[in-house]
Amino acid sequence: MLATWRRYAGQHPRLVEAGFLLLVYAATSNQYNEGGPGRWPGLLLATAACFSLLGRRGHPGAVVAITSVCAAISGSIGHLISPLLLLPVIVALYELTLRTPQKTAHAYGTAVIALIVLTALLSDDNNQPWGLKTVSPAFWIMLPVVQGSAVRARRAYLEAVRTRAEHAERTREEEARHRVAEERIRIARELHDVVAHHMALANAQAATAAHLAPTRPEQAQTILAELGTTTSSALRELQATVGLLRHSDDPEDPLEPSPGLGRLPELASAFGAAGLTVLVTVDGETRPLSPGVDLTGFRIVQEALTNVAKHAGASTARVELAYTADRLTLTVSDDGGTVPRAPAPSGGFGLIGMQEQSAGGRLQAGHRPEGGFAVTAQLPIHA
Repeated sequence: MLATWRRYAGQHPRLVEAGFLLLVYAATSNQYNEGGPGRWPGLLLATAACFSLLGRRGHPGAVVAITSVCAAISGSIGHLISPLLLLPVIVALYELTLRTPQKTAHAYGTAVIALIVLTALLSDDNNQPWGLKTVSPAFWIMLPVVQGSAVRARRAYLEAVRTRAEHAERTREEEARHRVAEERIRIARELHDVVAHHMALANAQAATAAHLAPTRPEQAQTILAELGTTTSSALRELQATVGLLRHSDDPEDPLEPSPGLGRLPELASAFGAAGLTVLVTVDGETRPLSPGVDLTGFRIVQEALTNVAKHAGASTARVELAYTADRLTLTVSDDGGTVPRAPAPSGGFGLIGMQEQSAGGRLQAGHRPEGGFAVTAQLPIHA
């Protein structure tokens, strides 16, 4: 029943307001039905006060003033200032409290109390007790101010809750987009590392095999066999990386673990087949690494060795791992060989990619005073 009434009120607001004002007028004018010389002036005052309520939303302060003056005049001509006589004032003050600052509502409420109480005290009518002339009108006048302040605070609270909910929803959407962008960057970086490394390695192996085929066919056959291993490894890593884009409910086998520094011997062997000897040394006690740091270290070494194979004429590269209590230092260096290092092609992302991957650590890359090039990365043991 209540829900039906609310729905009807929402669909016919003007009709509901007209009915409400008629009820207010009926209750107020009922105070003047006792007859006597003050009846018709009282009815006119009640009519003026209730009619002014039509403008209470647009001009709440003026409506409060009109209804208060009408109530004061009714009291001055001998009518008892009762709650029903004050009903137009109560409605006007409630609307004023909802639509104006709290200080303004309190100021109007205080002024109306002063006007009505003073009128009641100065009235010559009957011998009403002092409390009925002062406390009762003051209570009924302040009631709509208090109630209106409570409703306004409730509305402000609900609006704040709605605003926070909308902000939280926007924040969740932005965070989701941010995570998607980060994941795309990570996958793109993984694809770059895999493709760049294996393509450079396969190219070096193929060139070495072609060079040795006329004079040392057996060694060329061995390198071609290593070339097949390199391409197979590239396909596996590409499948694992692109597999990250699959939905979690795809009926596929689990992806293989991400590569780590434990695969350095395999990496050194692959570059050895391409004609680059890789020497790996470890300083300090080997410590277990978090998966992120392990993958980061492997990718940095892989990228640095790929750069040596692509851009340096060196035949030997050194990979040095130095473990401390909380940090791993990786150094990949070469002596430069007999062929000058070619500049990296424009738009290359090798060093940029290594710098991005070293989040949480530090990376330095540059020429060595004694010749060659060195890449040094300091990574936290646990990211």
